Amino acid sequence: MVDVLVTNGPMLIAIAAAFGFLMAWGIGANDVANAMGTSVGSNAITIKQAIIIAMIFEFAGAYLAGGEVTSTIRKGIIDSAYFVDSPELLVYGMISALLAAGIWLISASALGWPVSTTHSIIGAIVGFAAVGVGTDAVEWGKVAGIVGSWVVTPAISGFIAFMIFQSVQKLIFNTEDPLENAKRYVPFYMALAGFVMSLVTIKKGLKHIGLHFSSGEAYAMAFGVAVLVGIAGMFAIKRLKMSKSADLQTQFGNVEKVFAILMVVTACCMAFAHGSNDVANAIGPLAAVVSVVNSGGDIAGQSSLVWWILPLGAVGIVLGLAIFGKRVMQTIGKNITHLTPSRGFAAELAAASTVVIASGTGLPISTTQTLVGAVLGVGMARGIAAINIGVVRNIVVSWVITLPAGAGLSIMFFFMIKGIFN
Repeated sequence: MVDVLVTNGPMLIAIAAAFGFLMAWGIGANDVANAMGTSVGSNAITIKQAIIIAMIFEFAGAYLAGGEVTSTIRKGIIDSAYFVDSPELLVYGMISALLAAGIWLISASALGWPVSTTHSIIGAIVGFAAVGVGTDAVEWGKVAGIVGSWVVTPAISGFIAFMIFQSVQKLIFNTEDPLENAKRYVPFYMALAGFVMSLVTIKKGLKHIGLHFSSGEAYAMAFGVAVLVGIAGMFAIKRLKMSKSADLQTQFGNVEKVFAILMVVTACCMAFAHGSNDVANAIGPLAAVVSVVNSGGDIAGQSSLVWWILPLGAVGIVLGLAIFGKRVMQTIGKNITHLTPSRGFAAELAAASTVVIASGTGLPISTTQTLVGAVLGVGMARGIAAINIGVVRNIVVSWVITLPAGAGLSIMFFFMIKGIFN
């Protein structure tokens, strides 16, 4: 059946590229909106500014750090050995997985549901592999780990966000002189944010462009960045003109302005780290198709990227956010709970911290679920009444049906594509 790949190779690559672009568009519409939602919801930045920041930093992350080499078999979810005798099945499967995940992400974005792009593509890959090839082709242990992460990931980030926000309340807002305490403590929060964000960028971003650092080096560099950010923050806050004699409400407003500046920095870092990491959800399966077709059916564990794949993914992500990202931003930033810059900062820092913890322990993670958990944690700090339970219920339902929805669509498309080309 290798003849099928040779005869239809250019057409299969063109179809895979179109569906890969659709998938990247869906990632932009759904996942990038998660990274920017807290900043927009807390009014630290406008939607227009969020789109501009995301366009620059998501594109930079995806293009500069999105992967010289991408693993063709997504995170070890399926065993490539089962496709050696019939490589065309892997090509059909990856194409159908891209289409299935892309359609699911766009549907969820239209409904304003923040779902996991990683889980969407994994569900799609599991679907075609289990039904089209055999259940033994799927690494079910990995799938079980993903299902477990639905509970573990939001719980960790929610707890961290709860603790960060409580500390902000105790040290700054619930004091007699919130402005003076903000000047004293906010540089430390800035340093902590600098440490976590630089660690996310180093561990999840720079490794893709051939810059490999040991854990010790990464932590040392992140600590250096933290010290610089803290010192710069101290000077920046001192230069802010704020009246100490103002009433308490005005002082609270001034403190929130300080956190708003901080949120812009965290949003930029989150966008870069997200672009570098999640563009692989779109270009990984596409790279697999191109590699198998160009090699005449040889299935390799790794494949060098063809030059046009990375820009295709980066442009798709940016367009998806700009055209269709508003609804998910609204859900994350405004509909779960009321966010201010200090609350949004606590949520974003907690989400980034969870990403660092997860990447260090190998826990399968969804940035979406991490951020939603963090926003819930901030809401819980103000009491259960501060949370819109109906919105949270819809989000949890969307998480649960993501894997089976991706799998079901992928199975259907797999047999359709197989019927057309075989």
